[in-house]
Amino acid sequence: MPRTTGTYERTAAAGEKVEAFIPYPLPPTSPTLVLDEQSTELLKRAEHKLALLELAGEMVPSFNWFLYTFVRKEAVVSSQIEGTQATLIDLLTFEAEGNAESARPADVREVINYLDALEYARAETKRANGVPLSMRLLNESHRLLLRGAPGKDRQPGQVRRTQNWVGGTRPSDAAFVPPPPHVLGDLLSSFERYIHADDALPALVRTGLLHVQFETIHPYLDGNGRIGRLLVALLLEHWKLLSRPLLYLSLFFKRNRPEYYALLNRVRTDGDWEAWIRFFLQGVDVIADEATRSARDLFTLVTSDRARLLAAPSGTLTAARLFEQLPENPVVTVARVTKLLSTSKPTATKAVTALVDGGILVEATGRKRDRTFHYRAYLEQLRVGTDLEDQ
Repeated sequence: MPRTTGTYERTAAAGEKVEAFIPYPLPPTSPTLVLDEQSTELLKRAEHKLALLELAGEMVPSFNWFLYTFVRKEAVVSSQIEGTQATLIDLLTFEAEGNAESARPADVREVINYLDALEYARAETKRANGVPLSMRLLNESHRLLLRGAPGKDRQPGQVRRTQNWVGGTRPSDAAFVPPPPHVLGDLLSSFERYIHADDALPALVRTGLLHVQFETIHPYLDGNGRIGRLLVALLLEHWKLLSRPLLYLSLFFKRNRPEYYALLNRVRTDGDWEAWIRFFLQGVDVIADEATRSARDLFTLVTSDRARLLAAPSGTLTAARLFEQLPENPVVTVARVTKLLSTSKPTATKAVTALVDGGILVEATGRKRDRTFHYRAYLEQLRVGTDLEDQ
């Protein structure tokens, strides 16, 4: 049975008359969303894969390694979906060198802003008197997202007061026209209520519904996609499906970008929530499984390299201390190592040299001065899907 998911209102944008879409509140009705046999099976698989991912995080002795790297992978890929050209290596090099002169300064800034926004939102929701998961929280996250970035003049932290559109060069040929600004207050209040409402639908399904609803409302002039994907991470923690943001789901959206956008639009035009939910659950299944295997493979690599270093003639105590820092600092300079180990430059240089001689670190610049070193084997596993040629 067909389902209508909203109404249209004629409004003006950039001097043109357009039909803006106003979504109905969640959950879907007329007919009510019911999970069929295929969707129920996908849900079971996705929930199982999330549980395995959570378990993988708990079983490794240094969980922060994975949290550090997986969060950065999500930040990079989510930003790339919106056209940002920074890669994971660009971000890690910036963090190692303290500048982005050799990378893409504006694009790296956008990725760092995403990290700051996620860190802020997670800290607030966990703080005793912090801001709960709400539009107030998302607005502040949005302000951090656009801080000092190209969208800084696009009302950061504020719900838009003008009509926007998605796709196309002008409103008349837009792929989608979101709701007019005068209805945003009611829409966002309803959106926020649904986050905290009692609902018989499974939490993972509700997460998928809320992502689409946020993207449909499109409450900001810029940054809606990134905040909408950040929302997924926050909801998974809010409903205790994961205790930390280990799922880089943006990689699935990036790999399947045409289908991702087509299914978002089919919800609006055809009321096809079911197709979207199947796609979303498949994405959780696939990426949670990949993340679990990645966590296992990275831990195996680190364990093997540690044993090899300790058995090597160059395996000094300082070199071993540096090695333990590498999973959270897979790109380093001598200056960075000096700070990490709180030691002198000559001692730091010897530690780096020992790891180079041991085949663990590789010099990446080809320069004789101001050199940068990569934990290459670790990065090769981690960077899958984050390079620009993966677009």
